[in-house]
Amino acid sequence: MKKVFFIAIIFIFLWSNCFSQNASMTMSAPNTAAYSYSGTMNDADQLKILTYIWGQIQRPGLYIVPDDTDILTLISLAGGPTVDAKLKSVRIIRNSEGDKERVIYVDMKKYIESGDYELIPRLMPGDTVIVPGTSFYAFTRIANFLSQVAITLGVYLTIRML
Repeated sequence: MKKVFFIAIIFIFLWSNCFSQNASMTMSAPNTAAYSYSGTMNDADQLKILTYIWGQIQRPGLYIVPDDTDILTLISLAGGPTVDAKLKSVRIIRNSEGDKERVIYVDMKKYIESGDYELIPRLMPGDTVIVPGTSFYAFTRIANFLSQVAITLGVYLTIRML
């Protein structure tokens, strides 16, 4: 009975480590208009928009940014990309143009190489920016899972032999 309990504890620990997400803060979108007014600065109205950023970013989540913010600024505000980010195919899911969704692909790597600021689109209210991971990132996740399964099986077989 002790062996089964011990194995169950190890399995739960490994399972939770493999599939848990490092979410330090979760937010839900407030029920507000697309733009929010934040006063005036230098005699100009300051409007804010809600945008989301997910994926291979240091601090993904909901951001309230000025209405003239571009994707480069949002990625920078979120702490920048992780080492596993695939900057060649960053997506913007745009919901603000009627009811139909529109996906815009942005090649941030091309911007980094060329410096052409025309490649950087401006964000709209409700945009979701997704920075995907590389195929190496997916491979490491699978390898990590398989190694934890192998460790669990090794512990199980060792305890069974006792």
